Amino acid sequence: MNQAWKKHDIQLRPGMQVRGKWHNKRYLIKKRLGQGAIGTVYLCEANGKRAALKISEQGTSMTVEVNVLKALQKVQGSRLGPYLLDVDDWKAPSGNIYAFYVMEYLQGKSMASFIQKNGKEWIGVLMLQLLKDLEQLHQSGWVFGDLKAENLLVSDSPPRIRWVDVGGTTQIGRAIKEYTEFYDRGYWGLGSRRAEPSYDLFALAMVFLTIFYPSRFEKTTRPEQTIFQKINHVKALKPYNTCLKKAILGKYQSSTQMKQDITRVLYSRQSRKRTKQKTDKTSQAPFIIESGGILLLALGYYLSSLLIP
Repeated sequence: MNQAWKKHDIQLRPGMQVRGKWHNKRYLIKKRLGQGAIGTVYLCEANGKRAALKISEQGTSMTVEVNVLKALQKVQGSRLGPYLLDVDDWKAPSGNIYAFYVMEYLQGKSMASFIQKNGKEWIGVLMLQLLKDLEQLHQSGWVFGDLKAENLLVSDSPPRIRWVDVGGTTQIGRAIKEYTEFYDRGYWGLGSRRAEPSYDLFALAMVFLTIFYPSRFEKTTRPEQTIFQKINHVKALKPYNTCLKKAILGKYQSSTQMKQDITRVLYSRQSRKRTKQKTDKTSQAPFIIESGGILLLALGYYLSSLLIP
């Protein structure tokens, strides 16, 4: 599991070139982006275009990840995960053969950075975007598995959540193959590690908690109470408290159910703001209008994202 990463014996340095054994394509390594349980991801360049290259000595595991990426690309009208660009092997100077694949390089901000810059009004909209993507994934027979803040980015124009690592994606009904303890309901004693929609929804609730608890928090002898207290202490999450707690307890059987609840919360908030704008004639009116406008703009971006494949 990726809470106990192993050391990989592959060390690619900036300026090195990886040449595919079968397709003969060349990739210039620019820098290392990150390392996980399966392999290491590097920023690379090919024909003047940037991409992300993942390489590992675990060929079988890499094949599984490639198959997941291919399956996600078949989900119509979605952008679930980065686009797969190439799959090949690399013969290192040592003579060892390593599997690698090349995917779309996704740029953006972390959810915490995005919300800090653009305002808490975006929390519910980002929840809806993530739930919409999970809904499509679950309907295709998969769960994300290793859903965590580090595996998500918010891209620009318009703001859109993107998945940067789908290595933990698991077919529904099987045992979760890769997880991170803090986001794992099994670790907290609040459910099994069976791949089902409710597993992802627990992790989703923890993802939004980490925005406000970047150092996370420790498990106690009363994990449910601990998590609920953390949710209650975040003012920005107050409108979504009931939904988040239901996700923690596994009360949602599908991402569609949670998406419907979050949608109702957002539209209820917007309706109250509109009513307040009409009745409040005090000096605070400009601020209220601005705040309501931010939420309306955020909702507009969400609704437009439904039309963008």
